[in-house]
Amino acid sequence: MADLDDVQDGKNYHLDKPHQSAAFKLKGSNALDWGMKNRLARIFNPNDGRTVMLAIDHGYFQGPTTGLERIDISIVPLVPYADALMVTRGTLRSSIPPEISTPVVLRSSGGQSILKELSNELIAVDIEDAVRLNASALAVQVYIGGAHEHQSIGNLTKVVDAGNRHGIPTLGVTGVGKELVRDAKYLGLATRICAEMGAHFVKTYYCEKDFARVAAGCPVPLVIAGGKKLPELEALQMAYEAIHEGAAGVDMGRNIFQCKTPEAMIQAVRAVVHDRETPEKAYDLYLSLGNIPIGR
Repeated sequence: MADLDDVQDGKNYHLDKPHQSAAFKLKGSNALDWGMKNRLARIFNPNDGRTVMLAIDHGYFQGPTTGLERIDISIVPLVPYADALMVTRGTLRSSIPPEISTPVVLRSSGGQSILKELSNELIAVDIEDAVRLNASALAVQVYIGGAHEHQSIGNLTKVVDAGNRHGIPTLGVTGVGKELVRDAKYLGLATRICAEMGAHFVKTYYCEKDFARVAAGCPVPLVIAGGKKLPELEALQMAYEAIHEGAAGVDMGRNIFQCKTPEAMIQAVRAVVHDRETPEKAYDLYLSLGNIPIGR
């Protein structure tokens, strides 16, 4: 116990300066509790409010898809370059070293495979297990316009409520079936519903026409999905356009881990998202880091 006879009055009260309480800069997040903000600040770089998430949760409905056959070999070397890792609890426990400092966005919905109707999902992770795994956020698929739209929205609201009790934010992921058009009207509807239902950030697809309207109409940060594998320059161009039009980052999977040199590609994506590099310069970086001859 401190010696009470030697207690000294503080001196540096800085009476000439008002108390500083900076606003939390992430879109739509200033009113959240401290724990929520802290976890979001792990995912989104506090310097620019942007993120490069690495999505490796495809196996929950696709199985060992190309590039994800061996997580320990193909993915673990990429983790240090990611701002956050989108992953299932099974892969996290079995294949990701616990020494990593990269925050985890935990896939929390599932229940169907590519052989069935994908929108028929359920909540696949208990909130207590998410806490045990030190998740920085929970991810739930929402199928607006899908056969099980109502059920998937219900999944989102339940996960949001559970996360709120423990200070863990929720990512609403807009799932698009083959029959739905990925245009600004649909994406604007889907992302706004996720935000209105309480998602703290939303993952969606990029559309070439009017994506700025989609981003403006969503009151929380948007991150774009990489989607199917594209030529590297096209993937970098998509990321650049999305950021320029209001996205707060990307959540890329196949456009990174299915590249010839994934470590080079994720660094090129970082250059676009965090350093505001043009797609052309980022592509040159990809070629240089990957030791890929020009024209290959």
